[in-house]
Amino acid sequence: MRAVVFERYGEPAEVREVADPAPAEHGVVVRVEATGLCRSDWHGWMGHDPDITLPHVPGHELAGVIEAVGARVTGHRPGDRVTVPFVCACGSCPACAAGDQQVCERQTQPGFTHWGSFAQYVALDHAEVNLVPVPPELSFATAASLGCRFATAFRAVVAQGRTAPGEWVAVHGCGGVGLSAVMIAAASGARVVAVDVSPAALDLARKFGAAECVDASAVADPAQAVRELTGGGAHVSLDALGSPGTCAASVNGLRRRGRHVQVGLLPSPTGVTPVPMARVIALELELLGSHGMAAHAYPPLLELVRAGVLRPDLLVTSTIALDATPSALAAMGSAPGAGATVIEPWV
Repeated sequence: MRAVVFERYGEPAEVREVADPAPAEHGVVVRVEATGLCRSDWHGWMGHDPDITLPHVPGHELAGVIEAVGARVTGHRPGDRVTVPFVCACGSCPACAAGDQQVCERQTQPGFTHWGSFAQYVALDHAEVNLVPVPPELSFATAASLGCRFATAFRAVVAQGRTAPGEWVAVHGCGGVGLSAVMIAAASGARVVAVDVSPAALDLARKFGAAECVDASAVADPAQAVRELTGGGAHVSLDALGSPGTCAASVNGLRRRGRHVQVGLLPSPTGVTPVPMARVIALELELLGSHGMAAHAYPPLLELVRAGVLRPDLLVTSTIALDATPSALAAMGSAPGAGATVIEPWV
């Protein structure tokens, strides 16, 4: 099969022929019809993820058709249309037993713990726990966007953020995850403030339901701007980018007893990210992490997509072939872009 491979962190990847994967006894091999390009893939390529072993094939947002199944798989068969969360759970650890597969103690992640979906085929573990059927009316490009950015944003806004109608929600960083969060929060009845440095990203945020927008490159203090626009601060604020600056701005833009949800990865050389804890204490703020969404939690999301309440298809702003992926991956460091880029490996 053809796949995107990198041999060294931060150096150009290339498309080459590699061996086809085989399914584990509990797993499947999926023919990848569409896969998303995510900032997490860029972090992995840069060497920010300790689970990666070189050489490596990135990619974790995918949808496709089951090509082969392992001997112990009974609930799925070749030809099934499927997607998968980016966290593949083991199904048997205490976290999984509690229904918290998104923080499985023995999780695997395509594109991180093993070769991923920037390829024509990908192997996925523990299929009975992790595969999500894709309804026939959903395109593969739309389904691929659910596996990380949209499902992650859905859980961050709805479950972790506990967003209620009429509340103010601030979204810092309007890339794929951030724009998904804008759309989901607006559909939940919240009033959304979108914050980004890109006018194009803010234009999309308005299109997807943001009531107010803040150009973080044009104001001295984005958090103050959010507080002013919301009459004292957001009830819920998401750092959908993942940087010390956006994390601090998200916390500082909250009102009393507000809820900060950290969605974007926060790699740092020391492993420590400064957080304005004095404000957290004084205003009794909540700091929450959000790490994807378990496969069993997908049905309500899929129903909202099927009903047209949520439109993840509108977030796909570009489609590229596998050969264009190495340069697009490298460009994410300087220009993350707005919306979602989908790769079609067979084009």
